[in-house]
Amino acid sequence: MTTPITQNIADARHIKRDDYVSCTVAFIDCKKPGSDTKENYSIIGPGVTSSDDQVINLPEAHGFNIGAAAMPHGITNNLHIHFTAEVFIVQAGEWTFRWGSNGENEVTGRKGDIVSVPTWIFRGFTNTGPDDGWLFTILGGDNTGGVIFHPEIIREAADYGLYISSENRLIDTSRGDEVPPESGRIPPLPDEDVAALRNVSRNEMMSRIVAADARDFRPAFIDQSLPTGGAQIAPVIGHGMTQNRDHAAPITNPHGFSAEWLRIEPGQSVGPFLLDEKMVLMMHEGQARLDYTDGDASVTLNAWDTYSVPGGANRTLTATGDTPVEALVVLSGDHRKRPVFAAEVLDAAQDAGLGLDAGGFVAKASLLPIYGRAG
Repeated sequence: MTTPITQNIADARHIKRDDYVSCTVAFIDCKKPGSDTKENYSIIGPGVTSSDDQVINLPEAHGFNIGAAAMPHGITNNLHIHFTAEVFIVQAGEWTFRWGSNGENEVTGRKGDIVSVPTWIFRGFTNTGPDDGWLFTILGGDNTGGVIFHPEIIREAADYGLYISSENRLIDTSRGDEVPPESGRIPPLPDEDVAALRNVSRNEMMSRIVAADARDFRPAFIDQSLPTGGAQIAPVIGHGMTQNRDHAAPITNPHGFSAEWLRIEPGQSVGPFLLDEKMVLMMHEGQARLDYTDGDASVTLNAWDTYSVPGGANRTLTATGDTPVEALVVLSGDHRKRPVFAAEVLDAAQDAGLGLDAGGFVAKASLLPIYGRAG
């Protein structure tokens, strides 16, 4: 059974760039000079915000959270710990990412680069480019557990009347909030616990970075020999939806979601197909039209937009501009995802000499036997 999508439903799942709403008081370092102008966005799910003022564009649970950080040149997001996966996608600018107990390690990220930081280590980042910068983020789980800031940041925040309650709520005495007792707020991490955090070497961190110029784009789907087919995927994290058996994700440890780049050239399309999982498109470049084939609903997606396709919905994605579409596709779960293409696509592919083997990968149709003993 497929899920019929009305135009109202389709539009409600489209978060345009102009729909993003910033929060400048999302974290305990929001009054620290050099960090006080950073902006936090919760696009799908609450993320790790500590502020009651944070606007969440699409609060529906997806198994992961999508957010963003926007910062002028020289502004820093200070060292903190995450408990679930944190992945950065550089949309604009040049960024210095730091990790380690005192942020002693550094790496640079530029447009199109993706960085996955291990859990339970301190990390922070600074916009070191000349202009305003923008990072999209993916966080694992529906409940991220919040964050723990570096002890120095927590102690300094108290000088500005800022505390974090044990429920991860920002307490600001300047607006009349009462300071919870010590048992009701997150204290600075003890020195011995900071020292016990695991060390992540530079080599390990570099293995968790997929640079824009290192992406391995290959034809991805059963429709690759059709006149308007041929869309490509470059895996990034885990088992995504590619049907190319030669694809291998560079980052393989469990994140609770997969992420892969999808590239569609002008005039190309993918679909109709459906997935059991919700599919989030993070539009990096280009313009695409998403058509729901069980009805007349359609949306136009532009660069910087975020879109959530519900599970079980038949959809076609078409590049409608003059430049290629590049979008990051995020799907919940560490398992391999299985797109189900419409019968007419499979028939046309068969006529073009391609089929899907029993593992769901594209193969030469003439080599595929019909196995009569399947139960």
